[in-house]
Amino acid sequence: MSIQSIEYSTQNNKADFNQDLPLHIANLTCVRAGKAMPFAREQMSAIDKAPIKAPVAINFMGLTTDEQADRRHHGGPLKAVHQLPPASYEKINAEFNLKVRIGTLGENLTTEAVDGLPEMDESIVCIGDVFQYSDIDNSNSVQLRIVQPRRPCYKINDQIGQFTKVPNIAAWVSKQGIAGWYFQVVRDGMIDADLPVYLIERPYPFATLEKLWQLSNAKEKFDAEVIEPWLAIECLEDSWKTVLAKKIRKD
Repeated sequence: MSIQSIEYSTQNNKADFNQDLPLHIANLTCVRAGKAMPFAREQMSAIDKAPIKAPVAINFMGLTTDEQADRRHHGGPLKAVHQLPPASYEKINAEFNLKVRIGTLGENLTTEAVDGLPEMDESIVCIGDVFQYSDIDNSNSVQLRIVQPRRPCYKINDQIGQFTKVPNIAAWVSKQGIAGWYFQVVRDGMIDADLPVYLIERPYPFATLEKLWQLSNAKEKFDAEVIEPWLAIECLEDSWKTVLAKKIRKD
């Protein structure tokens, strides 16, 4: 896919978000956490997340009631909180004729759009976006920054494989770029369902997750002027910069 095609595919979806900030873009409909439990391949996993019925604290490592069994690949300050659009489930279920429920694939947050704005998804949100979860004048509210997309792993296959024999759904999810994103915690606090979600900072409006996936997975190389703005994003997790740096055309 050419960079012109990438730009066109995101242009219209981003337009409604280029307003004066802060912008009330969504409401938080569910907060989820999981406990490490026996999983496939004789391993442990906390990928299955259940709704939390009361306010829960968030610190730099994420929700205090959430667990990650594999701390090498999950959790930590740059993967503190995970959000996955409900549309990802709709796409998976439609493609494979399944009924996978929300929360099955490990997300902590679910939102719904307000005031006619588009839903938060990979074509809308950008690396560096900071979101606040509460009324905008609440100085004690949680603030989260998007620092990287989620890379689907084999545990998605094992999780959905408990209910179906469909092979390698994780690869399909990765190809579609619909795996959601990880937040870094900017400000600790309490979070709960039904809170308003405000976009309060958008320092890199060009840097949608959709575009990042497309650039990272493209077989072609790009001029340095296309890639270098991404490498200059301070908060973008380093492994993504490594991938992008290899996409620069060497003439």
